[in-house]
Amino acid sequence: MITLKLRKEDKKARQSFSFLKKILAHHPSRDFAVRLWDGSCLAPEAGQTRRFTLVINHPGTLRKLLWHPTQLRLGQAYVFKDLDIEGDLEAALKLPEMMTGIHVKWREKILFVKWLLSLPTTDKDSKTRFTAPANGEPARRDRVRKAISFHYDLPVAFWNKVLDDSMQYSCAYFQSWQEDLNAAQTHKVDYICRKLMLQPGETFLDVGCGWGGLILHAAKHYGVDALGVTVSREQAEYAREQIRQQGLSSQCRVELVDFRDLTGGERFDKIASVGSVEHAHSYMNAYFETAWRLLARGGLFLNHGISSTFQYELPSAPDSFVNQYVFPDGDVDPLSLTLGIAEKTGFEIRDIENLREHYAQTLRLWVENLDRKREDIRRISGEITWRIFKLYMAGSANSFSRGRLNLFQTLLTKSDCGHTPLPATRKEWYV
Repeated sequence: MITLKLRKEDKKARQSFSFLKKILAHHPSRDFAVRLWDGSCLAPEAGQTRRFTLVINHPGTLRKLLWHPTQLRLGQAYVFKDLDIEGDLEAALKLPEMMTGIHVKWREKILFVKWLLSLPTTDKDSKTRFTAPANGEPARRDRVRKAISFHYDLPVAFWNKVLDDSMQYSCAYFQSWQEDLNAAQTHKVDYICRKLMLQPGETFLDVGCGWGGLILHAAKHYGVDALGVTVSREQAEYAREQIRQQGLSSQCRVELVDFRDLTGGERFDKIASVGSVEHAHSYMNAYFETAWRLLARGGLFLNHGISSTFQYELPSAPDSFVNQYVFPDGDVDPLSLTLGIAEKTGFEIRDIENLREHYAQTLRLWVENLDRKREDIRRISGEITWRIFKLYMAGSANSFSRGRLNLFQTLLTKSDCGHTPLPATRKEWYV
């Protein structure tokens, strides 16, 4: 039984509720509420616990979302407050898919179209400072730097509020789902070091080193000489200061450089790339060729990155909220594609592990931080930035939990006449 409460006269609201009531009547076990711009409320189905409330703040929002729903339109509506979600945002993000399964009669469809066309439009699509750096080819160094800066060069104080204490901005590794973020991120960097079998005195390269957490851990606990590279000025400055404060300047350094441009004869015993391959979509061949060139014979390369699936097609760049508002020029490929390029480059594939559930949990904990520290984050970076990251992280958690995205750690070797340093079993990794 649908409960309908009209608090004041509003023709558009009455019409909208009439159509929403008809549409949602086909929705089985509806566990969410709807509230319109005039305060009118449509309660969940009787007996259902409300998981969230969909708040429509403008009649044009319904026209935008129902006439031609895309990921980008939905994202813009949330970011600019045409709509809001009170409650479980991750659950609410499943709503568009639920709605596609609803079937109505042709007569109802005609009336539905007439109603949508009678609603006003909104003009908030253009009210954004977030513009992808679209000059030149995506693989060009200057465009890559702009794309990276667009996302990562927010104030460090923002990242301090969202991430763990070591500022790890990639999938954590949980020994139990009850573990906190700090512990899980420490487990992640240590897990990478164990997979790479880091030894004192070895040289170690971290591609896209972020704020330096992995190289600091590797130098401090495994005795390696570590180099981190990034094209984010904010990240480089922060990582260098952490190296200085922790007294590791003799073992760690960070260079502000595109890793494709590392020159000289230096070869590294071990290389890790944690969350960088997603930014290399437009130059994937050069990405693996550079790693091959920089890795010593007999060395190991751990590539940790997000992968898409063939079963679920991601939105193209023009319709992708993530591409337009979060990661310009970023993209993810099926694992078979990246592995094919790695093999053609010369790498031998030795181990593959999918950690997608770990990334879903990581993202949920980031969302919890966003919610818990909302007022602080809004003061640092503004409401729009908070809403962009809330939507992007909750949406990503949904994609990982449902298997639409994967997180693979792939261990590659550059064998020396067939010899590699790998142990007989994986037991040393799982301590």
